[in-house]
Amino acid sequence: MNILLLGSGGREHAFAWKLTQSKLLTKLFIAPGNAGTAMHGVNVNMSATDFPSIKDFVLSNNIALVVVGPEDPLVKGVHDFFLADEQLKHIPVIGPQKQAAQLEGSKDFSKQFMFRHGVPTAAYRTFTKETLNDGLTFLETLQPPYVLKADGLAAGKGVVIPSTLQEAKAELKAMLADAKFGEASSRVVIEEFLKGIELSVFVFTDGVSYKILPAAKDYKRIGEGDTGLNTGGMGAVSPVPFADDAFIRKVEDRIVIPTIEGLKKDGIPYVGFIFIGLMNDNGDPKVIEYNCRMGDPETEVVLPRIKSDLLELFVAAGKKQLSSVSLELDQRTATTVMMVAGGYPGDYEKGKVISGLDKVTTATVFHAGTKASGNEIVSNGGRVMAFTALGNGIQEALNGSFAAANTVKFEGCYFRRDIGQDLLNWKQ
Repeated sequence: MNILLLGSGGREHAFAWKLTQSKLLTKLFIAPGNAGTAMHGVNVNMSATDFPSIKDFVLSNNIALVVVGPEDPLVKGVHDFFLADEQLKHIPVIGPQKQAAQLEGSKDFSKQFMFRHGVPTAAYRTFTKETLNDGLTFLETLQPPYVLKADGLAAGKGVVIPSTLQEAKAELKAMLADAKFGEASSRVVIEEFLKGIELSVFVFTDGVSYKILPAAKDYKRIGEGDTGLNTGGMGAVSPVPFADDAFIRKVEDRIVIPTIEGLKKDGIPYVGFIFIGLMNDNGDPKVIEYNCRMGDPETEVVLPRIKSDLLELFVAAGKKQLSSVSLELDQRTATTVMMVAGGYPGDYEKGKVISGLDKVTTATVFHAGTKASGNEIVSNGGRVMAFTALGNGIQEALNGSFAAANTVKFEGCYFRRDIGQDLLNWKQ
């Protein structure tokens, strides 16, 4: 069968890499893709949110299934677009419809959903420009640090955690009165700060049944020791030692099942991934946020640990028959280290020639911000590529990831050398 994969990052390269291992695949197209996805299929110069062009391409290339990588086309309703079109509605889309995607598209929507269905999460209130003074007063009732979240999508940068009341009040004014994040911060969710250690649990569902995928921990800050600005993610590890079987059972009972059942009760169909950002608070899981797609760079450590045919899972989900397919996992540890452009997450330059890719032997390279330029591959984004290795334990996997990262070079390249180090001697 012919598949269309929408997106252009490291997550999409990992999907392309995994899908091409399927016996069901005839041809894979990626729109728009990157230099890495081109090694596994045909890149198509088409935006993931250009729905009319996607329709024309799907019909002219006999596409049997569409996989949506990033959140933007989901929040904008690509799945709904297919269902509303007579020529497209029979083609399964892996990724939720617009209403369900509001679990990520609106922080207020997702918090209301969690409270309605008893999913453990932080206490919160939502404010607008008109209720700014109420928000300033509410901040005075909380203990520092403070958590302020732009309601809408803000390219992963819409959450700020000021450490003083003065900073929190200034930040709230900047978000609501000065539109710091544009339309995304026309509403701001203020919530209590959850203590503990973060991780992500990924669920794949057809809206009826579900599969829990491997858990992962990612590293958001640009600097070693988790310092500096937030990024899209500098590395990830799966599994994580503080998420043992007993903890994952709690996640399933208290969060996954109420989430899936809550979607059913609310009449919200859901086919695709649910990314559950969690806090492990002394062994008790609490939800920080939902995302309506896989994470990046977590995908680069989750998919390599799935031994099952991913496309088989997708086809079954499209037919609402996910329960009929088994999920087999690799018990080894996967680690990924992200190489970024100099200056990221601030200003950075593109077009830097990348060398050493042909010499990597210890890891799989997943391209994120790259493109082909003649016979060379050049940087084309802030996060440029991820180096994923499998090993018997975290250290062995890290050895493979770092050996690969030290092999590849481009002007100004940077990666964190402490990914996973906090987990090596983890004691609960």
